[in-house]
Amino acid sequence: MKKGLQILSETDHWIALNKPAGLLSVPDREGKEESLKSQLQQRFGKIWPVHRLDRDTSGVILFAKNEEAHRNFSMQFEQRGVQKRYGGLVIGKPYPLEGNITSPIKEHHAIVGKMVTHRNGKPSQTNYMVAEQFAPYSWVLFEPVTGRTHQIRVHMQSIGFPLVCDNLYGDGQPLYLSRLKPGYKISKHEEEERPLLNRLALHAMELVFTDENGKQISIQADLPKELQVTLLQLQKYARQTTPRFR
Repeated sequence: MKKGLQILSETDHWIALNKPAGLLSVPDREGKEESLKSQLQQRFGKIWPVHRLDRDTSGVILFAKNEEAHRNFSMQFEQRGVQKRYGGLVIGKPYPLEGNITSPIKEHHAIVGKMVTHRNGKPSQTNYMVAEQFAPYSWVLFEPVTGRTHQIRVHMQSIGFPLVCDNLYGDGQPLYLSRLKPGYKISKHEEEERPLLNRLALHAMELVFTDENGKQISIQADLPKELQVTLLQLQKYARQTTPRFR
């Protein structure tokens, strides 16, 4: 397992890590690209993924070390007994500031790997709360009740507020400081401006589940540096209101 991976918590039965953006959770169909699972297999041999995060989503992810733990966690996810909390930066100002999106989700009829909201899709629910508003962005907290592929991304696109740097459901454009800071001037040491953020602005902040002894476990992952810096710059140059930051 690579040294750069951050282990958040570990027992004899499971391991929780802070997955970096850009790394697959599990191997893709071709199996040629490195994944978090393949890295863990180098250390543990057999390992069971409990759930997945999109390649470009960072944050808490849980793996089971044995079949019994995997069955326990799988049942909890299936019965919606696991609480998931995400933070994401979206384009625009969602209104109302707090609500839930219940549009069913299904695979796109023509584009492989893309999902859409559709009346014939699977039941889906995402609860959201706007924590802080900027111009023209919003930092939003999400609690997905179901676990559909790309659920948060699809649901936010469906109501007109896609996530920043989302190549599949948004404009995919990087976020630059020059868009925020009045009178911005590029450093004389640089030929062109480097983006503040050039990855999907979505992070799995917390996962709450029950372990094999019936104890409730809460695992949290701090925001990666690039998201922390982006929020600090937004707060400095683009803050409008702070509805419920926590």
